[in-house]
Parts: sequence; structure tokens; C-alpha cells
Amino acid sequence: MEVEKGSIVAIVGASGAGKSTLLHILGSLDSPDEGEVSIDSNNLFAQPAKALAEFRNKHLGFVFQFHNLLPEFTAIENVMIPGLIGKGESKKVQARAMELLSKLNLEKRAHHKPSELSGGEQQRVAVARSLINSPLLIFADEPSGNLDSKNAAELHQLFFQLRKDFNQTFVIVTHNQEFASMADRKLEIVDGVIAL
Repeated sequence: MEVEKGSIVAIVGASGAGKSTLLHILGSLDSPDEGEVSIDSNNLFAQPAKALAEFRNKHLGFVFQFHNLLPEFTAIENVMIPGLIGKGESKKVQARAMELLSKLNLEKRAHHKPSELSGGEQQRVAVARSLINSPLLIFADEPSGNLDSKNAAELHQLFFQLRKDFNQTFVIVTHNQEFASMADRKLEIVDGVIAL
């Protein structure tokens, strides 16, 4: 499969078909048994583990069904973490985090901890965190699966807005057929194989 820059690709299929496995391999969270994954001319699994971890931090963003925010940190601190891991200067990373939170209408929630945020707000913080290093690609695994229909629809619209504003590329595993039909491309996985 190929993913064009600035596109939104939806991956659909029955539970257990291999959607999340494919996403984890594409995002270099899991290694493939065979084949290769190239992102921006980088063959991911030909790199040593440390170089791969650095590439992943700098160039790939992730949004999961369960936002995976660290409960002891505020929203802005959670957003900043990948930037600080990537050795970004603290003041610049903080300014970028606040810019992203503002873009997602969360500037007034920046200093709240996850437990003080709604489910939709927590997931938007996770989206901001995925954007902090201006990644080439964002992988999202059922990002709206834990949200009610209103928040899910808002999150889906947010992806299209971010694509428009940043020319951001998304690969999104979803059970939401309405969202999948709005994507630039829809790939269906059947029994571990992409059905073309």
C-alpha cells in the first residue's frame, strides 16, 4: 500500500482482521515478519533500534482509542512530552504545545489534568500531542471508538481541518463507516489481507 502526503486513509475491516496489527507495523511499533515499510525514503526496519526510535519520535504521531495521557501531568505537559523527548528546547516546545491546544480550542484547559477533562477534550489533547513534532504521518487506531457520536463527529472533522491547515497525513483504523467513506482512500482488510 502507498499513502500520499496530505491524504487521509481509512483502514476498515472486521474485528480481528489485522487492522491494528497493520497500523502498528506501519508505525514501527511492531516489526513485520517479511516485507518492508518505507516512509519518506527511509526503510524503517533497516535502521538500528535507537535510530528507529528517534525517527518514530521525530516523524510519526500516534492517537489511540484510549488517549494514554499521563494522569499526573497537565494537558500542556502531556502535549509537550514527545517534543522534550526529541530534545526540543523547553520554551519552544511549550509555545508550540500552547499553539496546538489553542488550535483545538483547549487553551483554557491547558493546565488541567486529564481527570478534569471530558473524554472529547482528553482525545483532543492526545491529537495535539501527536502533532507536537510536526510529524510526516499520524497513525490513529480507533480514535473515536471511546467517544459518543457528537464527540466522534467533532474529532473526525478535526482530522480534516488539520489536513487542510497543516497538509497533515493520516492513516486511521476505524469502525465508523461514515468517516471511512469521507476519507480520501478506504482500505479494507479481510483475514489479514488488504482487499483491493
